[in-house]
Amino acid sequence: MKQENKIKEKGERIAKFLARSGVASRRESEKLISYGRIKLNGKILSTPAVKVTSKDVVLFDNQPVAPKQPLRLWRYHKPDGLITTHKDERNRSTVFDELPKELGRVISIGRLDLTSEGLLLLTNDGELARALELPSTGWQRKYRVRAYGKVNQHDLDKLQKGITIDGIKTGPIIAILERQKGDNVWISVTLREGKNREIRRALDTLRLRVNRLIRISYGPFQLGNLDKGAVEEVKLRVLKEQVGHLIEIPDVKNVVENKISSNKKLPLNKGLHKPPLGNFKFNKRHPANRGKLSERSEKKSHSRVNTNNNRKKS
Repeated sequence: MKQENKIKEKGERIAKFLARSGVASRRESEKLISYGRIKLNGKILSTPAVKVTSKDVVLFDNQPVAPKQPLRLWRYHKPDGLITTHKDERNRSTVFDELPKELGRVISIGRLDLTSEGLLLLTNDGELARALELPSTGWQRKYRVRAYGKVNQHDLDKLQKGITIDGIKTGPIIAILERQKGDNVWISVTLREGKNREIRRALDTLRLRVNRLIRISYGPFQLGNLDKGAVEEVKLRVLKEQVGHLIEIPDVKNVVENKISSNKKLPLNKGLHKPPLGNFKFNKRHPANRGKLSERSEKKSHSRVNTNNNRKKS
């Protein structure tokens, strides 16, 4: 009797599987399990201490969890008035309600509160989201802040060593006075980890009431001139250069990278228009056009001969 060598497929923890499938980060995936929103092979899962393989059927809110997609990252210019959550108990408009449906399910890297605006990174990979959120990554987050009140640089420097808010010590907050304009002041703020409403609460200790907060960068990724409400995918090459040391990023071919306006709900493959014929220039030197060029020359010379002959006859 021949002995069959069966190689068992190595499973991975269910929270990691959900994170890599873009459902949520590992920590949030564990919460989803505790809420009874994850099913494994038809049964509600009650513990995250389970491993799954490709043979298992995993459901999230009774919907099949799609196989892991190629890792992708987008820059999104979040307008104020949107909350950064997938579901809001008060039925307020969320960031994910306004995103183009063609993006599929994505999660945010960090958050911006309801009245904040600016750069919000989005990804379809929970592992990447977790890696970029960790304070140990050491990425700076930069903001431009407008606040009601008056302050000088000496007072702002008090935030550099961190301060205690409600018994919790913050990390260093670098605040640079840009300009005082009437009763409002513009300040540039940089920090490496941000707790809930940390900038607003920190400036409040200096009697400054924040009335506008714009995130302009998150690590190496900049808001730039991205229109409000627009989404732009980060190119794979850039993604590898910037985060390849934090998480494995496999080579992916035929991934369409495009800028999308969430207001217009444009599909990913639109906007890639062919140039109009009137603007098309025939490249004589291109090898593929050499034969066409000779054919054109022959046709032109032939038409000239016919024209000359007709003139002689007349």
